[in-house]
Amino acid sequence: MGVLGSARVSSGFVVVILGSTAIGKSAIAVEVATRINGEVISADSRAFFRGLQIATARLPLHAQRGIRHHLVGTVGIDENYDVMSFRMSVDRLIEQIQDRGHVPLIVGGGTLYLSAILHGIFAGPSANGELRRALEQCCLDDIYHELSAVDPVSARRIHPNDRLRIIRALEVYKLTGKRISDLQQQATPLPYRFRVFGLERDKDEHRRAIAARVEQMLSHGLVDEVAQLRRNGLNRGCQAYRTIGVREVFDLLDKKITPEEMKKRIVSNTWKLVRRQKAWFRREHGVCWIDVSARKPWEVVEEIVQELQSETTGV
Repeated sequence: MGVLGSARVSSGFVVVILGSTAIGKSAIAVEVATRINGEVISADSRAFFRGLQIATARLPLHAQRGIRHHLVGTVGIDENYDVMSFRMSVDRLIEQIQDRGHVPLIVGGGTLYLSAILHGIFAGPSANGELRRALEQCCLDDIYHELSAVDPVSARRIHPNDRLRIIRALEVYKLTGKRISDLQQQATPLPYRFRVFGLERDKDEHRRAIAARVEQMLSHGLVDEVAQLRRNGLNRGCQAYRTIGVREVFDLLDKKITPEEMKKRIVSNTWKLVRRQKAWFRREHGVCWIDVSARKPWEVVEEIVQELQSETTGV
């Protein structure tokens, strides 16, 4: 990272750095936070869970450069964490960070969680375990067609492979008799001045980055990490189990697949996640998109900081 000076940016901003998995958000966010006196709030849907350091490619402490990170490793591995709890936590943290005269940086690729902040969330019914288990047993095409019939607006918004959101939309309809797309009209974003930056990358370069990241995760001990978490209570019914890398290691430990098959599945499932994330990002308005392909991280940081400074001078 190049040597860059500090920058004056209004603490009235809430900066959002979003982008798909393995695009380099975390490292860039640390450097931006260093420049603008910021604190990071994670919007990574799996970073909440304790013990998933390798599976979530979490930055080690020395790489965090003394920047405060919030909502990382705060939830037990066998516990659940819902989007309403996240929104309430973010609302509280933004106020605290700004009271300290610092700039909040919300960083991640968890589209459901980002949406709760930027667009809002309705007070829907709590998850129903029995109903969800029944829907999870159904063919993905079948439940997507069912959603298309009862709530075509949501079906158009949700990727046909996004089982989690399809199930949630059907769950809301079955429990309330109301379409989630109608209830979402009641949602409101958090009342802050968001400045949203999106990171994008050349497709082939991104694929190589994913493959390299998976190799690194395996060499750093992903299998041992998951095996230990399994001994500590992580099971296939846990929310954290749905983390890419975890479920594939479970299949390896249960001798359902070989190590090579496990690695291929992690890479493939990561790319599928990236495609779903990109589909959501394409619908977002007001994002300042930055292509990080073949660029040094410090160049990207400088571009973000300059954009923020130019807006600060007009505050």
